[in-house]
Formats: sequence, C-alpha cells, structure tokens
Amino acid sequence: MKKYIGVFSPQLYALLRIIAGLMFAMHGSQKLFGWPGDSDPVELFSLMGLAGIVELFGGILIMIGLFASIAAFICSGQMAVAFFMVHAPQHWNPLINEGELAAVYCFLFLYIASKGAGIWSVDGERKKTVPAL
Repeated sequence: MKKYIGVFSPQLYALLRIIAGLMFAMHGSQKLFGWPGDSDPVELFSLMGLAGIVELFGGILIMIGLFASIAAFICSGQMAVAFFMVHAPQHWNPLINEGELAAVYCFLFLYIASKGAGIWSVDGERKKTVPAL
C-alpha cells in the first residue's frame, strides 16, 4: 500500500493540515460569533473567549501554513488544557467524558508542530530561495 499511497504523503499531509486547521478555526468562530451553528457567542474576555481566539486564529494559521509550527504548538497546549480542565474531572476515559476530540486535536497539532507546514503553505513558499541573477 505504501507503494501506491506513500508517493502522495506530502499532499496528504497538506490536506490533513488544511482540513484540521479549518475545522479548528470553525470551533473558534462558533465560540466568538455563534457561526456556524445556532449558538450564542461567548464573552470575549473570558476563558472561553480566549479559547475562541486561539482556535480561530490558530486554526487559520495552521490552515494556510503561516508560522504553522508555533501555532500548532500553542493549539496543542490549549487542547491539553481543555482536556484536563474540562473533560478529565468528569471521568478519566475520553469516550465517557467527551474529551476525545480535544485529545485527538492535541496530538494532531503536536505532530504538525514537529513536522512543520509542508507543501501548499505560506511557510513553504517563504523558504524557497530566489535564484541569484
């Protein structure tokens, strides 16, 4: 299987980064603006407001691949805090305490932080050198 799909690893990683960043940014926009969905926005100067800001802007940076490692590291930390502050006190099991998504995002963003933005990213374009004339 690696022979067939492995050749597309850079493209599949880029899609993973883009989709994960988009989904995370949507969590932030839902907290801050009530969209998408039908929910009331949270108070901006609150813990949930701060989470919404990190999710919206961190997700956008990860999605476009601008300072992706730093943004992903911060978002990973936020998801670890969310898991241990909100979900873990309810139960140790993520399937029971509804913290599975926070745990998955935490480790996904930690992986992105370690790997960098990859192809199809602003960081990738910035690293290209212009040949000397």
